[in-house]
Parts: sequence; structure tokens; C-alpha cells
Amino acid sequence: MNNNNNEAFILASGSPRRLELLRQLGLSFRVIPSTLEEKDQCGMEPRGQASYYAREKAKEVAHRYPQQWILAADTIVVVDEEILGKPLNEKEATAMLSRLSGRSHYVITGVCLLHAQYGVEESQAVETEVFMRNLSTADIEGYVATGEPMDKAGAYGIQGIGGCLVQRIEGSYSNVVGLPLCETVELLRRHGVADPF
Repeated sequence: MNNNNNEAFILASGSPRRLELLRQLGLSFRVIPSTLEEKDQCGMEPRGQASYYAREKAKEVAHRYPQQWILAADTIVVVDEEILGKPLNEKEATAMLSRLSGRSHYVITGVCLLHAQYGVEESQAVETEVFMRNLSTADIEGYVATGEPMDKAGAYGIQGIGGCLVQRIEGSYSNVVGLPLCETVELLRRHGVADPF
């Protein structure tokens, strides 16, 4: 097993949150973001879409690096079976946060591990239920003014200032951040790619 070997795999993501989560485990990897352009919905149910985009991101990078293990992920926020993407502007961020206020929603992350040369491809989707506290207009306006919501699916980041908007969660915290660590490590270990221990 490649226990902390140099560049055990490629992370096909430019997300600083995923990068930080994996670095916390002490794993050695290279970052090569996928250039895949995502389209809304794809006509799929949410779990299927998250897994689909994780696989497609992995395949896009694997096309360039067929002899390397590729790890990719895709995180979506779902409320009333509707996927909330990243807000395009402050008005959209305000509308998303108003919709999430005082209720629960789901964060789903699809994770894929792929090796083109070995013919290995395994993916799964992990779901966490997030309960948002009741947000006042001042709460929402103040949070949007920080700028943090603008590059986050669902217009909030639990690992930042947005954490104070979340009352509780049921499921994986790291999944809400962008990568379910328990499931990801099991995936890497199962294929002998990397192990934090």
C-alpha cells in the first residue's frame, strides 16, 4: 500500500476546502483540477447527478493521466428535490438563504476513484442533512455582505462564518465541507492507493 508515498493520487479538484481536508490526513497527492463544464440538473435525481459529475471529472483528468489514480468529487445542495448551485449575485444568494432558513436541506457529495490503465472506477454518494436556524433579514444581509456565500453551493459555507447559521447536522460534517473523509479514506484503502495510518 502506498502509505504516504509521494503523489499517491491526483485530486481532480481546485477546491481549497477539499485540499485542506485531505492535507489534514497527511496524504501526499497532486492537485490537477478538472476542466469539465457542469450543466444544470442533467435530468438526473440529485444523488445520481453528484456521482455522475464526480465520475466525469475523474475521467476528464484520467484522459490526461491514464497511469495515475484519480480522485474526484462533486458536492450539491438540495432542498425540495431542487439543486441549489452557486449564487450568481447577492440577490440570488439572499433568495437561497431565505429559502434554507428555519428548515433542513441535504448536502450530497459524489466521490469517484478511477484508474484508467487498471480499468478501475468506483463511485458513491454521501448525504448529510443540515438544519439551518431561523435567519432574520439582518442575518442574511450581514452574511451576504461578507462575500462568503458567493462561491458556495447553496450560498453558505459551514466551515466559515456560515457555520453560525447551522443549528445541527445529521451525518458527515466533512461531507458538508466538500469531501466525506470516512468514505473517501475507505475508498483509497480498498484499492491500496493511500492510507493515513
